[in-house]
Amino acid sequence: MYVADNIIDFKYLGYRISEYKSDLEDKLQTYNKINRAIWRRFGKQMNKETKLRIHNITAKAALKFGSEAWVLKKREEQHLEAAQMKFLRHLLEITKLDKEKNQCIREKTGAQNIVKEIKWYQKKWLQHVQRMDTNRIPKQALQYRPKGRRNIGQPKKRWRDQLHFEDQGTGKMPNTS
Repeated sequence: MYVADNIIDFKYLGYRISEYKSDLEDKLQTYNKINRAIWRRFGKQMNKETKLRIHNITAKAALKFGSEAWVLKKREEQHLEAAQMKFLRHLLEITKLDKEKNQCIREKTGAQNIVKEIKWYQKKWLQHVQRMDTNRIPKQALQYRPKGRRNIGQPKKRWRDQLHFEDQGTGKMPNTS
């Protein structure tokens, strides 16, 4: 009989499963590594539009992979925005001392807020799961309501709690039944 070792963290299908470190931290590290590689490899040799396209195809795609399952806290949203703005500021050669607002920088580059993109991606995932048959595991997981009582204290933020539907105007979670 084989007894499994006590493992603290591991990667499964590209996701980090850990007690201590979130998958988002790994994704941000990968995002920043790809951005540094873009600057080291291309530097001033390539125009800004091409660098932005390479960034969108590689770094942003690597960051957003698996983001449909993330539960983003305010601090994590700030980390995502800071990483994106670091790249965009460097692309336009704007420093923080120039006091250029993030929205102006996004307008100049045509980039959308990364947090809004992730929220949109999560909304699309929810719509996809809602269209599934009821015997599919993702739909069952979305509809699952645990029995019993919650622990004392402030409840943990759940995936369905963070979804905002501005286009519906209600701000309420649609019926997932």
